[in-house]
Amino acid sequence: MPPIGRRTVLKLVAGSVIGGAAWAVLPKALAAPFRTGKSGSKGGSDSAVARDAVLAIAFDHNLHTRLVAHGKPLTPYQPSESLLLADGAVEDFTLSGQREQPVTDARHGAGHQTIATGRSSRQLEKEVTVTFFDSLPGFAVLQTRYRNLGDAPLQVTGWRNAAHELADAPGGFWSFAGATHTDRRDWVLPLGAGFNQRNTLGMDSSDYGGGIPMADIWRRDVGLAVGHVEPVVRQLNLPVRKTAGGAHIAVESPQVSTLAPGQTLTTERTLLAVHTGDYFAPLQQYRQFMQADGLVAPEAPASAFAPVWCTWGYGRDFSVRQILDTVPKARDLGFGWVVLDDGWQTNEGDWRIDTHKFPRGDADMRAFTATVRSHGMHPRLWLAPLAADPGSDILHDHADMLLLDKHGAFQTITWWNALTQCPAYRPTVDYYVALVKKIIGDWGFEGIKFDGQHLNAVAPCYNPAHKHARPEESVEGLAAFWSAIHQAVHEANPQAVVELCPCGTVFAFHNLPATDQYPASDPLSSWQVRSKGKTMKALMASRSSYAGDHVELSDHGDDFASTVGIGAVVSSKFTWPKDTDHPAEPLPPGGYKLTAEKEALWRKWVALYQRHMLPKGEYLGTLYDIGFDRPEAHAIAKDGAMYYAFYADHFDGALQLRGLPAGRHRVRDLFNQVELGEVDAGDPTLHVAFKRFVLLQATPLAAQA
Repeated sequence: MPPIGRRTVLKLVAGSVIGGAAWAVLPKALAAPFRTGKSGSKGGSDSAVARDAVLAIAFDHNLHTRLVAHGKPLTPYQPSESLLLADGAVEDFTLSGQREQPVTDARHGAGHQTIATGRSSRQLEKEVTVTFFDSLPGFAVLQTRYRNLGDAPLQVTGWRNAAHELADAPGGFWSFAGATHTDRRDWVLPLGAGFNQRNTLGMDSSDYGGGIPMADIWRRDVGLAVGHVEPVVRQLNLPVRKTAGGAHIAVESPQVSTLAPGQTLTTERTLLAVHTGDYFAPLQQYRQFMQADGLVAPEAPASAFAPVWCTWGYGRDFSVRQILDTVPKARDLGFGWVVLDDGWQTNEGDWRIDTHKFPRGDADMRAFTATVRSHGMHPRLWLAPLAADPGSDILHDHADMLLLDKHGAFQTITWWNALTQCPAYRPTVDYYVALVKKIIGDWGFEGIKFDGQHLNAVAPCYNPAHKHARPEESVEGLAAFWSAIHQAVHEANPQAVVELCPCGTVFAFHNLPATDQYPASDPLSSWQVRSKGKTMKALMASRSSYAGDHVELSDHGDDFASTVGIGAVVSSKFTWPKDTDHPAEPLPPGGYKLTAEKEALWRKWVALYQRHMLPKGEYLGTLYDIGFDRPEAHAIAKDGAMYYAFYADHFDGALQLRGLPAGRHRVRDLFNQVELGEVDAGDPTLHVAFKRFVLLQATPLAAQA
């Protein structure tokens, strides 16, 4: 018999299914390519292998797994799924059986599933289920069940799924972490020596938590993403760390429990995906999977793409006259929104109009929105729900709304010195539903900016007044709170815009169905504007609006290029004709006032934004790797043209314009209004020199004939 190569093995595993998922239990002779001498396999036992056209997951005799992508081994056999026991013992399992079956899911379509079972010496049974769907190549859904078949209870400190280490490669690793950190660090980071992030989806502090339930590590050649695909929030961890020989990633639950005799512990459904390029592709697949479960961004109103001017440059101590005097200037520059920011209210909690600024109360607020509309602009109001200030009537009269921990203590909101209310308590929901209906239906605002890091996630609630069946109802109920708010706003005005700005935190994915616009949310740099934008483009596609947040928060305070180039909505908080005398925070050098030089620059960028309206194009996030490609690059297809944005401190060399349709294309530098020549899709390179950025438009010559 002729020797059997690896390519032949993969053909045999695939069977007769073309382009779909297939499963096989490999006989001893064919299992060898999926083994390593250090795997810990016993006695040459057979391996069970689940695979689709991209990813193969091979089980050895100990139920350890090895990953193979496009026929190339990625990892040795590793204990990827584990029950974490309080005594520190590591359970070894012996493969005792496997079965396989096709699956047809009403939401996710056709696929295949394999179930591998084993038993440990302590009579603990382990069952690992792996499912591939034909529509998501390289994307596996795993779930593990542990059943105590022994006579004694087992103390459990948690579980671990999809735990794998990729070996080092030239260039090292980059990572994406969808978890919140109180220090508001970058979502996309290189893995240097000693890198170690817990990446909790729970609370990182009293008012910071939640996020996107996916983490990713990638090299130049391959990446590995993990996460969970549950339709409600789960407080898991997605640890990423640099190891001596590579990088490690996993999904972990820190939930302590007792597994009594006869009981079963079932993990959340977790994802494991391999990919090339950066994290954009698996994040798109995650969005596709969750969209089938009903978690999809709403289609934002057209006004959600209008440039935004916010009054926050004037701080809390603004005067209405300051704002109204600036509105004509904002309109003249091309801005479409006026956001009345923090300071209109008496406190956070009661949300009553400050009559020192609006003496006639409701009547003055209606007059304010009417004046904004008379200039052809849309009025939006700032609001920080679920916050109750000390001294507020709501805190005194409705203390029952508060979220309490297991010790009866409050959950504090650090930036406002306020206390958090429970989003899963019906009176809390009803209170804010009535408030937003008044803001939209009575006062006449056409949008609301919901602001505050505490709006992203909350801790479990133990308030006895709420009669929660489980403390986690508050955690899971936050998304339902936002859906109720979103529905109320759109019942009052179907074209209203709901902006959710969880200051500096990673956007909580499960809040997506209630979000018309997400901003860069207090970015600490232009890099954050761009990397957050790439993330949200993967999650929202073109249905919702991503805004670059105040340009004054970007590098140099004027980096509109980082917003326009990635297809984000432009935003500013400039003041005019002077800065406020009472800033809410220290003014940056030069302040926020619109000087003649700034006005010319602001006007130019807003006009360029409106002329090309790139947020309505298709962001092509798989063309460039945000970690490894230099200069950093982003691409958008719109109206038959390709748009490219490149970023670097200094660059002078050849740029590769990827993704061009066949034929020749004319290339134009949009900001400098300079023709740069022609390129052919067969050799799409162009020599360009720039500082900070260059924004290019490539138009097919055939379209110009």
